[in-house]
Amino acid sequence: MAQFVDWDLAAATAGALSKSGPKVSYEEATAVVADLRRLTDEAAGHVMDYTGLRSQVAHPPVRVVDRRDWAATNIAGLREVITPLVSRLAADKRPGPVTEAVGSRLTGVQAGTVLAYLSGRVLGQYEVFSSEPGQLLLVAPNIVEVERKLGADPRDFRLWVCLHEVTHRTQFTAVPWMRGHFLGEVQAFVDAAQTGGENLLDRLRRGVATLADSVREPDSRASVLDIVQTPGQRAVLDRLTAMMTLLEGHAEFVMDGVGPQVIPSVDRIRAAFNQRRESGNPLEKAIRKLLGIDVKMRQYAEGRKFVHGVVERVGMAGFNKVFSSPLTMPKLSELSDPDAWVARVHSGPLLAGD
Repeated sequence: MAQFVDWDLAAATAGALSKSGPKVSYEEATAVVADLRRLTDEAAGHVMDYTGLRSQVAHPPVRVVDRRDWAATNIAGLREVITPLVSRLAADKRPGPVTEAVGSRLTGVQAGTVLAYLSGRVLGQYEVFSSEPGQLLLVAPNIVEVERKLGADPRDFRLWVCLHEVTHRTQFTAVPWMRGHFLGEVQAFVDAAQTGGENLLDRLRRGVATLADSVREPDSRASVLDIVQTPGQRAVLDRLTAMMTLLEGHAEFVMDGVGPQVIPSVDRIRAAFNQRRESGNPLEKAIRKLLGIDVKMRQYAEGRKFVHGVVERVGMAGFNKVFSSPLTMPKLSELSDPDAWVARVHSGPLLAGD
């Protein structure tokens, strides 16, 4: 049976379309890689001290990658997870072998187009699909490009980025059930798809096509949420949204909490970076909206506000109860109501420091 996505073609497309990044000499590139590795280790100590969270499982060292390597790693991870999930769904509607092969190649080109676009914008990522417990990636050319555009002190900006990404690694390694829970929710999303009418594979392909179209033709008004059609899928998506909002907000909270202590120019970096997030030409804004990047930006702000509200009420140790089990993760409705989460998770009102 042909694949849902021609992953090899996706990787080739992403590699061909990915831009090379800013010009640096070999010596400069080597120095950047060494600096990011050193600052990752420094950030790990700061994050552990500030959050009280300690890794419970061994994890591989940080991987400093270029744009093509980032895309290839994500394609490998998606292939590892998506292939077994969708293979059983192919029975819902089996096209002829020629049609299926053509469809997989088309989806491969579309997926590669999207990943090529994202590879030029991602600064770092804790990638959880390809291996247990996951791996921390830092995209060196993007970090250098942004720090130059912002006129930021390289050491300060790189440590600032590392604080955010290392917090994500800490979330998944200090909370060993987190990766399995996340992958389980992805499985639940697939399981919640209706088998009648247009099958999930067709809808997923349509979603990938919409993303690719948004990169090539930003005037498109299609929505990637078109692939979410069943009530069951919407319920799973609400849980995933709450989870990702918490994790992103927590990373922002930690970055802003640690930053003033160890990064002299953090205020200038934060102001310039926020302005960069909010700005952009119409092309960039349209693509960000269709790819869901605008949603992610809101997650940073909403999640940080929730974490701040909980820590203000029950202290960092009280907040860390959020990581006790999937049942203590905030519900979507609780993200705007820290008191509701505290009332549900804590047996009674607590004072900061208790």
